[in-house]
Parts: sequence; C-alpha cells; structure tokens
Amino acid sequence: MGRLHARVYAQMARARLVGVYDAHPDRAQAAAEEFGCAALRDLDAVLESAAAVTIAVPTKHHLATAEPLLRKRVACLIEKPLAADVAEARRIVELSREHRAVVQVGHIERFNPAMRAMDRLGVRPRFIEVARVSPLTFRSIDVGVVLDMMIHDIDIVLRLAGSRVERIDAVGVSVIGDVEDICNARLTFANGCVANLTASRLAMKIERRMRLFSPDAYVSLDFQKKYGIVARRSGNLRAIRDAVTRIRRGEVHDISELNFADLVNIEELAIDDVEPLRAELDSFLDAAQGKCPPVVTAEDGLAAVELATRIVESIAPQPLEEAT
Repeated sequence: MGRLHARVYAQMARARLVGVYDAHPDRAQAAAEEFGCAALRDLDAVLESAAAVTIAVPTKHHLATAEPLLRKRVACLIEKPLAADVAEARRIVELSREHRAVVQVGHIERFNPAMRAMDRLGVRPRFIEVARVSPLTFRSIDVGVVLDMMIHDIDIVLRLAGSRVERIDAVGVSVIGDVEDICNARLTFANGCVANLTASRLAMKIERRMRLFSPDAYVSLDFQKKYGIVARRSGNLRAIRDAVTRIRRGEVHDISELNFADLVNIEELAIDDVEPLRAELDSFLDAAQGKCPPVVTAEDGLAAVELATRIVESIAPQPLEEAT
C-alpha cells in the first residue's frame, strides 16, 4: 500500500514527494528510484523532511510509527484499521487531540466513485446488506478478516446508520490460523436499522457489493466495478399499484405477460470515475493544509475498531468435529 501511495503522491502537482522510508532499505531504495525521491534512513529523517505522511506499515506498528510524527504535528494518513486494538486506537486519537495533529484513516471505500454517487442521494437506510469476499492475498494475515476486510464496511455502515449498535449476532470460522477468515455479522442499531455484513478472504472470486433499503429507495452498489443503481419509491409505486388493480379487475388474463422489470424505473448512478486513492490523498492534503476536517477522522477509525472488536468478541467458538 505504501508503494501505491508513493505513486500517486509523485503524480500530484500540489505536493512534492520528498521521500520514502521502509524497514527494509532495499525496498525504500527501489521505490525512491522509481518515484524520484529520497530513500529516508529512519523516522527522524521523515520528521526532518515531511509535513504530511502516509503510514502504511503492518497494523501492529501503527501507534509506534505515528506517535513521534503526531507529537511534531505532522499530518498522518494512517491505513486502515487505525490500530490493532481499541487501546492503541484510542491512544492515537488522544495524541491527535493533544498535539492538534491531523489524522485521516485510510478507509478508501469512502472514496469509491459508487459510494460518492450514493452519498449524493441522501438515502436513510433501514436495512443494509454487504458482501465482501476475495481470495487470500497474504497481505494482511496479521489480523483477522473482520479487521482486514469487514472494517471497510463497518466504517460505512456506522456512518449510514447514524446510530449506536444495540445488538450483535456474529459467527466466524478460522481456517488457516488463529484468527477468523470468514465472518457474518448482523448488527441491530438503536434507531431500528439492521445491517448484515459478510466477509471472507477464502473465496474463489472477488465480490464487493452493498444493497440498501430505505422507505424511499432501493440502492445497489458494486464497489469493484464502481457502479450503482437506484430504484425510487416515487415514480414506481403508482405503476405497480395500477398493474395490481388491473389484475384484480380481470383486465389482465395472463399474469405471465406482466414483466416486473418493465414496471420499475431503475436509474444508474452518475459516476465520476476518479481513482479512489487519488481522491483520498487529495482530501488528506486538504485536511493537512487546514482547508477542511479529514473525511475519515481518527474518531471514525476508533469507532470502526471498537465495533470490529465487539464483532470478533461476539463470535461464539465453534469447535470442528473430527470426521468419522
């Protein structure tokens, strides 16, 4: 992820990529040569050179890496999840507040074109269904699938529901190690909204979909294809009711001739296909320059880690029975 961030920073006219730092000097040197910047020797060199930094190290090192930077008020974009546990996430929030340092969390799906298009609709969902599955990438195996993958959707669902979680029902399975690789969680919010989230990193395909049901509209998003549709209650309800009335009056003799899809007006969402990482870094630089608050605050990151932790803790142990 750090290399991807370096690529985009190097392409941005509004910023200058001064350097990259990696615990493996050979990797830092290779990235520095590719993107035309310095290979920084250590974090002290980062402090001397940069006003804004992306932290894309293993999750367990987020706090240790961020703390000296935040103490010097260096703006930090910290990749998701904000930290490996709630205590460390809270400490990052405290450091950000204490030193008035900008922290933005790398929940990149907030910047997916399909998500940005849906945000413009102002939908207030009553039910949310999310599926995020993929083959194992071996990139984030230091954390379970909830903190690795589901965390994206936890962040989005918390923002869309706009309420506290009152109940969690979850089941998960660990296949390749000590942490869960597959998880399903059903969240019930105080305002009545319900969200059903599924995440797996052992699937044979990639699927990243979200469906939302509200009193006014149905929305379906495909994060991978950056595509979405909306079916609004207004404009559709009358046509469907008219069809039902015709059936009851006996005006329709063969119901199979009615095609439900022909009765429903479905609109494609207007997508502005900006690369999500570019949109994320643009917003981070705006926040670092004091133009606006971060889109995804440290507090947002903490809330996602807190809920992810509750989901993991609520997974009831399911011992596998030996085959006989």
